[in-house]
Amino acid sequence: LPRVHNGLGVSILSTPQGVMSDTEARKRNVGGEVLCQVF
Repeated sequence: LPRVHNGLGVSILSTPQGVMSDTEARKRNVGGEVLCQVF
């Protein structure tokens, strides 16, 4: 997953394990579709 503004922003993802932030998805080692990005 790409980082949003070098870690200053957050992405919201839809994953097979549910909707979560990019940080949580990296911890759980899952991928998904980016729903939105907040800076």
